[in-house]
Amino acid sequence: MALITVLAPCFNEEGNVSELYAQVGVVFEKLPEHRVEFVFIDNCSTDGTVAELRALAAKDRAVKVILNVRNFGQVRSPYHALLQCRGDAVITLAADLQDPPALIPELLEKWREGYKIVAAVKRTSDEGVLYRLLRGSFYALIHRISDVRPIQNFTGFGLYDQVVIEALRKIDDPQPYFRGLISEIGWPPALVPFDKPRRVRGVSKNNFFTLYDLAILGIVKHSVAPLRLATFVGFIMSGLSLLVSLGYLVAKLVFWSQFTLGTAPILIGFFFFASVQLFFIGILGEYINSIHIHVRKLPLVVERERINWEPATDPRPLSPEAPPPRAG
Repeated sequence: MALITVLAPCFNEEGNVSELYAQVGVVFEKLPEHRVEFVFIDNCSTDGTVAELRALAAKDRAVKVILNVRNFGQVRSPYHALLQCRGDAVITLAADLQDPPALIPELLEKWREGYKIVAAVKRTSDEGVLYRLLRGSFYALIHRISDVRPIQNFTGFGLYDQVVIEALRKIDDPQPYFRGLISEIGWPPALVPFDKPRRVRGVSKNNFFTLYDLAILGIVKHSVAPLRLATFVGFIMSGLSLLVSLGYLVAKLVFWSQFTLGTAPILIGFFFFASVQLFFIGILGEYINSIHIHVRKLPLVVERERINWEPATDPRPLSPEAPPPRAG
């Protein structure tokens, strides 16, 4: 029987992890042709999430838990856990139950058809108009400027064959943009639409700043269009500045006594070009920061403890980059 790993990153999801475990269990009771294991990675929760995970792991040896020493963010922690998964296929879903476990049979069906990547894409989402507008604008922008075409309305919820996980293990990226990497790898995905429900328990960890940080990460990691735009705009602005300067020079020579240059056009031009320069210096800084993160060679996360990770029962060895498993 194929081993399916269900991965659920969590942070302060005390009211959801047990319900998620139960719902996934009900789904796989109807799929006897598959074995299932659970992987939870906790990003240093401050509520009772860890206690809930310990209770689940004590009850079911198929529940594996990774506890981080601190919160490493919503990018690095899930990606690290994904690289530890050794099932024939890995299903990633959010622990807040907004990625419905009921969609798992459809994901597995596409996998059995031969797809290595099955992406669940949001058809509708019960969220505010402003966030919906911002998300739509971001997806449209990154789709136009990226060197590869990321899957629109895809947040990471989906199924990944082990060959995809192996390809990801070979990528040395301490700050990965997972949605872009899936497109970079090149396996054609199967798309499964779904309607994202409203969160029932807990509070969303996303806000404007976390979404902005994720958007900038996606643009910087998978597009050089902003740098090319900066060069292009600089060239155009230089040409316009030269033309304006020549125009003022000719006007002064022709109407020497009547024409007064004044300070208004000088101030307007100065602040305009200064704002353009600051904007593109900021873009350049984002790319330099990305280089800086790579040069530092920091680990994706630092683990505090592992629970139920026993090498003798795991079907595949960990990648060379991964830390050795510890029984908890």
